[in-house]
Amino acid sequence: MSTSTTPPSSARPLVRGLRRMALALGLALAGAPVLAATANALPPAPPSVGDSRTMLAGLHVGYEDNAGYDRTEFRHWITVSGACDTRETVLKRDGSGVTTDSSCRATGGTWRSVYDDTTFTDGSDLDIDHVVPLAEAWGSGANLWTDARREQFANDLTIPQLIAVSASSNRSKSDQDPAQWQPPASGWRCEYARSWIEVKDQYDLEVDSAEKSALTGMLDADC
Repeated sequence: MSTSTTPPSSARPLVRGLRRMALALGLALAGAPVLAATANALPPAPPSVGDSRTMLAGLHVGYEDNAGYDRTEFRHWITVSGACDTRETVLKRDGSGVTTDSSCRATGGTWRSVYDDTTFTDGSDLDIDHVVPLAEAWGSGANLWTDARREQFANDLTIPQLIAVSASSNRSKSDQDPAQWQPPASGWRCEYARSWIEVKDQYDLEVDSAEKSALTGMLDADC
């Protein structure tokens, strides 16, 4: 769990800009740190519960409208290093004992889907979930972004936005927000709420009132 404190609101644009710069450099350099997977690794840790409450309180509450959404507006997956794209990078990061072929496809390993607490040994049984779905982002402000920013959002490895989970749990979730869907495995709901909040905070995305209420409830009941 992160113990860092949330920067003052006046400093957040600079912090976000630096994070986006770091991501751009990471993709351009395609360095080893992105692929240096540890056994049973997970996405970057979200903020502490206290920081998450502060971030949630600072999110703008608005009306979300997904009109005009098209998944192709968010280019993914992109090449991260060599033959490895974002999907393959996440599979390697989130699994244990992952082996790959010359095309970077996972040929072996073990993965635990934290959404439904199930284990897999075939990478093709997993989806890479966008914690904040692309359609949700579109209706929360991403419709106003540049193509480059939407591409970054869809491939962001620097925050807990991407995670390997069972295909069934990912498709059950679909484009729903926490007011409509929460991980069946209750032990992951605190992590999920904190991850969701950080993604929305880092990308200046709005929340609707039902979504904010659900997230508050998750922080109260599951953390």
